[in-house]
Amino acid sequence: MAATATTLLETCQIQPPISDDELSLSVPLSFFDIAWLHFHPIRRLLFYNHPCSKPYFLETLVPNLKESLSLTLKHYLPASGNLLYPKTATTEKKPVFRYVTGDSVSLTIAESNNDDFDELITNHARDADRFYNFVPEFPPEKDELEYKIVPLIALQITLFPNRGICIGFANHHCVGDASSIVGFVRAWASMNKCNGDEGLFLTKESESLPIFDRSFVKDPLQIDRIFWKVLKDAPLKSSSFQLPTNRVRATYVLHPADIQKLKDLVLTKKPGLVRVSSFVVTVSYVWTCLAKSLEEIEDDALEFFIFAVDVRARINPPVPANYFGNCLSYGRAIIEHKTLVGELGFFVAAEAMALDIKNRVNNKDEVLKGAENWMSDRKKFSGAVRAVGVSGSPKFDLCDADFGWGRARKLEVVSIDGEKYSISLCKSNGSEGGLEIGLSLPKERMEAFATIFADGL
Repeated sequence: MAATATTLLETCQIQPPISDDELSLSVPLSFFDIAWLHFHPIRRLLFYNHPCSKPYFLETLVPNLKESLSLTLKHYLPASGNLLYPKTATTEKKPVFRYVTGDSVSLTIAESNNDDFDELITNHARDADRFYNFVPEFPPEKDELEYKIVPLIALQITLFPNRGICIGFANHHCVGDASSIVGFVRAWASMNKCNGDEGLFLTKESESLPIFDRSFVKDPLQIDRIFWKVLKDAPLKSSSFQLPTNRVRATYVLHPADIQKLKDLVLTKKPGLVRVSSFVVTVSYVWTCLAKSLEEIEDDALEFFIFAVDVRARINPPVPANYFGNCLSYGRAIIEHKTLVGELGFFVAAEAMALDIKNRVNNKDEVLKGAENWMSDRKKFSGAVRAVGVSGSPKFDLCDADFGWGRARKLEVVSIDGEKYSISLCKSNGSEGGLEIGLSLPKERMEAFATIFADGL
């Protein structure tokens, strides 16, 4: 159990509105989805300043959230269902997403007893275990003849009496990438803000409603079969989380002036470099600070940095922006440790990132080139001495999900606790044009990082 207590008020299942006709809907997994089958669930928390009493919370706010969630799920039926995972896998028998009438999403209602809302939404280092009181748990898997039935999404709403609300989201990555999940959360928020008025909701959101049609993903090489052949014998990972984490989590902000300073430094040193974006200088700076603050490794050891890339608009033909599922490639930089922690490490990192984005990520002919080898590439990265990844993107502003209470005060990506080295990245709430970087590290490593990060600015 986590260090601070919540009271469980209710656990319920929310269904889409049921029609008179029995409905069964199956959606195959594309190779983009299959690639994430064995990745840990993604867990995010949104904290909202919204003081309200417990009676108002239970009698008004929760019923409205339940109704708006049900109405939203009507547009997200496959996500309301389950993953069917073959018990005895063959090359031909692959997983599938299925929704049948009666399927539902788990929703937990809870009350925080003694945690300090204002402390939780600060940026300084806090015990990572404290946040798990607000993270929803998935219902247990079920068995059905030849398949395991795996729920895809779980939700939790936690009241901090007379102070605020936390909404927790957990999803299996195979059901959708950040673009998809953020779209779902924002749709639920919009429906709630519209007080369940579907006409008003559709007027505002009709162009962003999800498309599940997998025919938009072209796969002439049958990469889905290649990936499944590699992954089919691996057991599904448990969706539970291990406590204690023995970590603290903290948020670091780069203000617009900081970002501009970093860009100017790079362009002074590398005047011919293009694609020196806010993303490039931010992750390059954080990566070099991490390399200096983590445990010592051999000078000639390779450091990897890997970031997901939404390729909906980057491939030919393009995939619609509102396609729901995974549609990700990746960018990367690989640098020797001694170079990364050296005097020019930041500049070398920025150059490596910018060149990979220019030459591969933003090149329609290159961004998916060699995708059939991604599984073997992933083994190479997982075997690296140190690989740092990124969760989230400033492009997908989850804090903008307005349930009628304004912008979220804080986003926490709890799932980075489950990775040895990972950062979260999102728009800054308190600095227009700035970026927030979330970290989860052992306490002594976080202290070292904080010093190096601040000194470099």
